[in-house]
Amino acid sequence: QVQVVESGGGLVQSGGSLRLSCAASGTFSSINDMGWYRQAPGKQRELVGLITSGGSTNYADSVKGRFTISRDNAKNAVYVQMNSLKFEDTGAYYCYVNVILKYGSEVQYNYWGQGTQVTVSS
Repeated sequence: QVQVVESGGGLVQSGGSLRLSCAASGTFSSINDMGWYRQAPGKQRELVGLITSGGSTNYADSVKGRFTISRDNAKNAVYVQMNSLKFEDTGAYYCYVNVILKYGSEVQYNYWGQGTQVTVSS
């Protein structure tokens, strides 16, 4: 079983910054990609960005240049530093991790956090 927990959401003024954290715990062999998605009310969940086990990152065009995703493999953690926040960034942010549960297995599983709310005031 794998548990994924996010923290760091809150209310911030437009132009401000927030840093979200996520940590995976439980029993697994390795973590592959980690990343962040977000969902505004009435909208589909969309990718914010991801980071591979090797540290390569990909970002949605809407956040590129403003958000930075990083990870700490020793802590099984992923972070997103969000700068120059806009009202359009408002939504529930979800951490995800892709893991291999057992050593030697090639079967991958996705796990999601419970979500943390980010609200940007105009």
